[in-house]
Amino acid sequence: MKTYLVGGAVRDRLLGLAVKERDWVVVGATPAELAALGFRSVGKDFPVFLHPETKEEHALARTERKTAKGYHGFEFHTEPGVTLEDDLKRRDLTINAIAEDEQGKLVDPYGGAADLKAKLLRHVSPAFSEDPVRVLRAARFAARFAPLGFTVAPETLALMRDMVESGEVDALVPERVWQETLKALNCEKPSVYFEVLRDCGALQKVFPDLARLWGVPQPAKWHPEIDTGVHVMMVLDQAARISQEPVVRYAALTHDLGKGTTPKDILPHHYGHEERSVKLVEALCERLKTPKEFKELAVIVARQHGLVHKAEEIRSDTLLKLLESVDAFRRPERFELFLLACEADHRGRTGLEDTPFPQADYIRRAFAAARAVTTESLDKGLTGAQIGEQLKKKRLDAVRAVTGRD
Repeated sequence: MKTYLVGGAVRDRLLGLAVKERDWVVVGATPAELAALGFRSVGKDFPVFLHPETKEEHALARTERKTAKGYHGFEFHTEPGVTLEDDLKRRDLTINAIAEDEQGKLVDPYGGAADLKAKLLRHVSPAFSEDPVRVLRAARFAARFAPLGFTVAPETLALMRDMVESGEVDALVPERVWQETLKALNCEKPSVYFEVLRDCGALQKVFPDLARLWGVPQPAKWHPEIDTGVHVMMVLDQAARISQEPVVRYAALTHDLGKGTTPKDILPHHYGHEERSVKLVEALCERLKTPKEFKELAVIVARQHGLVHKAEEIRSDTLLKLLESVDAFRRPERFELFLLACEADHRGRTGLEDTPFPQADYIRRAFAAARAVTTESLDKGLTGAQIGEQLKKKRLDAVRAVTGRD
């Protein structure tokens, strides 16, 4: 029995990155032998065991055979005769198919170390095409390692296109799409994930409302980049630049979906795109089964981002209504996330990436003034609706005092 460190731990060490978790492959053993050594079985589809002391995952070396479409359509085979090379061959990318033995010697039968140096994401074998999730994973690794200069190898991108054309990608289920997308949103350059999916044709399958934004014009006066798809990718990367919260990045990604359904006869203007965006965001979140907080923030950003950009021009009562509509008084933490997403939208334009966003501080000052009005400051003896009416009136007076606007 031999044990090898595999996958991400070896890859990240070779890249000089921090190793967050370690996975192991065990060659020449049976489940019974590992159980006798105190390992605990946790795998459902194939044998995976937790080490009795470190609790790190140890998987028996295995091969797999495609039996049906989708990522569930596999039969796995494990026995002591399965070699390490057999196991590594079934992995997705060469940079993830490097192992290290107990003496620290690399086992790299598929050229992963060379591809690390060349900064290439290359598939290990044609078996890559048997699992549609690998399209998402390749795009996600492209986003993760984009700051280091990595790109998808041309032959791998071509294989991904073939997977889209053959219908293999149609077997993706929403849960796995969201799982990989969430990981991509946590990358430093999340736009690369969506750009790679677009390059191979998968974006149209997985995010059709997003894919249709490319080629849709916007007024050059406000959007020097003109193309809505380009704008949204810039907004997403600006969100990643100013916030570590994936919920902000998701709201940035989806804020303009409605521009893809703007009637052609009014282009490049997009009157009413906010409410169209809201409907598309709600449908997308329902399909992907996104967490509640992602849907809620994305909806209010889609609906209200245009008003935020005009904050210094609107009446004080409209500004107060904005604060109420985004539930700022009860959920001030989410309100801050809302403003960050709007700031990303402001900065996500060619040549305007570093421009100030005074609207946010203007709104914050108005909010602070309105929030300082408490029920203790209200007239005594008020009941029911009277309390709410006077509270709103005093909040409006406070906003007017700060903004100097009626």
